[in-house]
Amino acid sequence: MRNKTVNAKLLWVQFEDVLVPRLELTVKERVVYSHLLRHSLVVGKVRLQFAVIALARTLGLCNGPVRHAVRRLDELGALRVLKRSHKTGHLVEMRLPERIRALRKYYASQAAAEPPASALEAADFWKTWALRKAIHDRERGACFYCLRRTSVNVRCLDHVVPRVRFGRNSYRNLVSCCLECNTRKGDRAAPDFLRTLYRLGRLTPAELDGRLRALKDLAAGKLRPALPENGK
Repeated sequence: MRNKTVNAKLLWVQFEDVLVPRLELTVKERVVYSHLLRHSLVVGKVRLQFAVIALARTLGLCNGPVRHAVRRLDELGALRVLKRSHKTGHLVEMRLPERIRALRKYYASQAAAEPPASALEAADFWKTWALRKAIHDRERGACFYCLRRTSVNVRCLDHVVPRVRFGRNSYRNLVSCCLECNTRKGDRAAPDFLRTLYRLGRLTPAELDGRLRALKDLAAGKLRPALPENGK
């Protein structure tokens, strides 16, 4: 069965910014689902047939975690297993994020949102000084990671998911932080870096919990900056 080719860029934005954080996919579930997406909806196919053993070999994973990932993605409604066979493998029907039951409430709320929401999602917040300033203004002069107040000359933007790991210039992935945290964090995962700050005594237990929650809110689009009046 073939379907009209979807907008791959939009699909990937939905995958990274909505589906992954809201379904709380593990790294292995994310890898499995992104691979299946690339070979199905991205190329215009709704259904896909594959063998778990072959898929695990392609992804460099063990059979068990891949089988578990497929089962959980089916339970979440991210895909629907139509047939299982020892000879022919799995036949699955892939679903666009807006067709996933667990995400329908989110998309319904987005449909009723004000027009600026779509402008926010499309904006490259690294592109202009005004957009970069909007991220700094959102943090109100504090480092997103260590919460220390920062002056303009020791303040910079950091990609929560590093550029080397394909982190985007979205408001969901950019934070204002001090130069020290930007240097210390490097390409490390943000939650791991926050726990390092806690071990160094830079964050209290309550502050660590708050920062980890803030990371989830950021990825979910809850920490919205004010878009400049001209949108640039």
